[in-house]
Amino acid sequence: MTRVHVTGAAGYAAAEAIRLLHAHPFVEVGVLESRSHAGEELADHFPLLRSTPYRFAPPGSVAATLRPSDVVITAAGDEESRAIVPVLLARGARVIDLSAAYRTADDAAYGLSEWQRDAIAGAQLVANPGCYPTAALLALLPLRSAGAPRHVVVDAKSGITGAGRTPQAGSLFAEVSGEIRAYGLTGHRHQAEMERYLRVGGIAASVTFTPHVVPIARGMLVDAYAIFDEPLDEDAIETAFRRAYASSPFVRMLGGARAPSIAAVAGTNDAEIRVDVAGAVVRVICVIDNLGKGAAGQAVQNLNLMLGFPEESGLNDRVVVA
Repeated sequence: MTRVHVTGAAGYAAAEAIRLLHAHPFVEVGVLESRSHAGEELADHFPLLRSTPYRFAPPGSVAATLRPSDVVITAAGDEESRAIVPVLLARGARVIDLSAAYRTADDAAYGLSEWQRDAIAGAQLVANPGCYPTAALLALLPLRSAGAPRHVVVDAKSGITGAGRTPQAGSLFAEVSGEIRAYGLTGHRHQAEMERYLRVGGIAASVTFTPHVVPIARGMLVDAYAIFDEPLDEDAIETAFRRAYASSPFVRMLGGARAPSIAAVAGTNDAEIRVDVAGAVVRVICVIDNLGKGAAGQAVQNLNLMLGFPEESGLNDRVVVA
């Protein structure tokens, strides 16, 4: 069994990763490192983990017990990842980093699972995408076969867990309850990531990105609009999407009267996508769980690709979300 450690283990995404790893048939949960809760039991902080025996370990514990065959999911902030990841790599571990520290690094594979399988499988370091770029890129990358859009608009809404597990997040819920709040309007940190990997995927259009936080616990909905100079063939666009995701077990294409639903993907690693064409405008709706496909679920999917396990391993169950 491969040991998988987690640093920054007290955050929402880390807790979701631990839940998935605990049920994974081919891995063993290793050290769970937390600067803020060292020595405390996970069960006291996360109700979904109450049946587990794990305890938070102090900083430095992962590095102290690391074996070259181990994998580490680093779930702390950017600065902490920049400090610890080189140490872990030097000791032979493979790393999946959930921060933004390595998403533009040349020596890291970008962990958008459906589009980077080969690079992820051979990588020592995988930079897990942000939740907004995950949904936006899944929605837009199949359009590269349609030519060059003139402009792309990404209108995105995220559950409150996207703000992280901080004291401020509690205050934010009180402020957001009853409304939808746009934020990051002068340069959200995920915009550059989104634009970079659209270009890598062959879409060089300028992007207008508007993120919102909405008063739900978890989930993300992206309305993406690609504006072309000439009308497009709807059947050809639909075919391009279905071909792109034909071998992707976590992506569901919807049509007819069905619209993507946050309730349908909550607690899973799934994505639901619907594409419609109106003349020269393509609208794509993509929903994911921001803690699942947008963070921990995709990290475990990448873990499976790195270790040669079936892609769905440990990802078939869903958490019940009220």
